[in-house]
Amino acid sequence: MEFRRITNLPPYVFTIINNLKIAARQDGVDVVDLGFGNPDIPSPDIAVEKLVEAARNPRNHRYSISRGLPKLREAVAGMYKRNWNVDLDPELQITNTIGAKEGFSHLMWVLLDKGDVAVVPAPSYPIHIYGPLFAGADIRQVPMRSQQNPDDPEQFAKFSEDFFGSLTNACDSENPKPRVLVVSFPHNPTGATVDLPFMQRLVDFCREREMIVVHDFAYADIGFDGYQPPSILQAEGALECAVELYSMTKGFSMAGWRCAFLVGNTSVVQALVKLKSYLDYGIFQPIQIAATVTIDEASGVPKEVCAIYESRRDVLCSGLKKIGWDVPKPRGSMFVWARIPEQYSEMNSVEFCSHLVSECHVALSPGSGFGPGGEGFARFALIENEQRIQQALRNLTLHMRPVH
Repeated sequence: MEFRRITNLPPYVFTIINNLKIAARQDGVDVVDLGFGNPDIPSPDIAVEKLVEAARNPRNHRYSISRGLPKLREAVAGMYKRNWNVDLDPELQITNTIGAKEGFSHLMWVLLDKGDVAVVPAPSYPIHIYGPLFAGADIRQVPMRSQQNPDDPEQFAKFSEDFFGSLTNACDSENPKPRVLVVSFPHNPTGATVDLPFMQRLVDFCREREMIVVHDFAYADIGFDGYQPPSILQAEGALECAVELYSMTKGFSMAGWRCAFLVGNTSVVQALVKLKSYLDYGIFQPIQIAATVTIDEASGVPKEVCAIYESRRDVLCSGLKKIGWDVPKPRGSMFVWARIPEQYSEMNSVEFCSHLVSECHVALSPGSGFGPGGEGFARFALIENEQRIQQALRNLTLHMRPVH
């Protein structure tokens, strides 16, 4: 039997490293896992306590509302006003999704059909590539270069011009014209960050071409060194062409809760609401209640979580520099994007990461898992505490090839 929608899917390269890690651990090897970006920081106490309380009420065990309880959408609107001074209508411009991946995937079903085109950065978080493909559309990729020093105005200007030059070429050089642009800042996997003028330029670009821009704001709360990631909805005219996915996974460290939101352009949000009314009954109501209380009463949690990731970034990057693996310090996200060291240049990213598991007992994500633009790189996830990161650095120091 042929399963046509998945027949052409390539092997999920992350499983190769994961299987090696599992096999090593079964043999008693202590592998430090800096691969899968699965947050280890506990969810806020208030979320857990409210979840337990709400779950004890049998009225909360019935089907819920797919687009989210009214108070939950009001809480999200309040958060956007506090954090980004963006006014959103909770009734028309916000809908709950079962995590950002689910929301993004079904959003692509709404926006794209066979023969349509979406523009996606390369490298990219895998669902940004495959979401449009699952919808039957084609993709055009634009290079997303990592930033050596995003605080340097000249370097940032070059990054911006390179990106918009490639974007213009992808959108204007051939037919059909793209319907959708997918972006995500801070960017996974490269950690690239942008400012509000960059977001304004994106909005102006898409309004000019009657495109929808979808901004996956997964790392909205994770900005380092005083940097605060901008929402694309802060740009003038954004609500005419832009939607944004906000998730409680990273800032509130509520990964397994699967609680996210699509916000922005009314027509797009309501189109997703309509589709999802056929597909699901929303997330478990006690989770929605707990999320509402957490957003309203624990608004300081994301800053605490961000400080933990920033400290881990500093330990990792300074340690890598000491062993001769000098990588840029990202200004956002929970990842460090590293070019494969020169002494391993004969290896591709899967071979290199496989070698690190077997020889150094450290698991990373191969860059090729993020599309062709990721080959030659590996991604560190900051999902172990500082002591475990120090252990990983010791392992790398002992077992990596010396720099020539």
